[in-house]
Amino acid sequence: GLVIDGRTLEHVLHDSLQNVFLELTEKCRAVVCCQATPLQKSVLVKLVRSKLKAMTLAVGDGANDVSMIQVADTGVGISGQEGMQAVMASDFAISQFKHLRKLLLVHGHWCYTRLTNMVLYFFYKNVTYVNLLFWYQFFCGFSGTSMTDYWILILFNLLFTSVPPIIYGVLDKDVSAEILMELPQLYTMSQ
Repeated sequence: GLVIDGRTLEHVLHDSLQNVFLELTEKCRAVVCCQATPLQKSVLVKLVRSKLKAMTLAVGDGANDVSMIQVADTGVGISGQEGMQAVMASDFAISQFKHLRKLLLVHGHWCYTRLTNMVLYFFYKNVTYVNLLFWYQFFCGFSGTSMTDYWILILFNLLFTSVPPIIYGVLDKDVSAEILMELPQLYTMSQ
C-alpha cells in the first residue's frame, strides 16, 4: 500500500509527476491520501478517471468531500457527525462505512443483473410490437393505416412497460445476499 499526505500530494499532482504517480499507484493494492484539501481530492479523482480510464467511486462523510463525490462516477455519502452535505451530493447514502461492502457486492450485483435483463426485455418488447406492425402492412397494402387505436397502444405500453419492471425489480435476486458476501468474485462476473 501507499500512504501520502496532503503536502506531498500537492507536488505529485503537478503535470511533471502525474504519470510517475499513476504508475506507482497502479502497482499498489491500496492508496490512502490523508490531510488532503477538497480540491486535491477532486483533482486526484479526475486524474485517475481521465488518465487510467477507470471507473471511480468516491466515499465521503463531510462537506470537504463533496467536490470529490461529484467528480467521481459513483459517489457514496456516509451520514454522520460531520453533517449531511456529502449525503446530499452523493448517488448513494449509507449510515456507516461498514455497509459499503454490502452496497457494492450485493446491491451492485443485483443492480447489474436487473438492468441488463430489463434492457433485453425492453428491446424484445419493442421488436415484437414493430414486427406486428410490419406484418400488418402486408395485409393493408402498405397504406399506413393504424392497426390499433391510440388508447390500446397507450394501455399496451403502460402495462408492458411499467408492471414487469416493478415486479422484476422487487422480486428478482439471482443469488442470495449471503452467497454474494462470501464470494466477492461474483460481482466482477456480473459486469
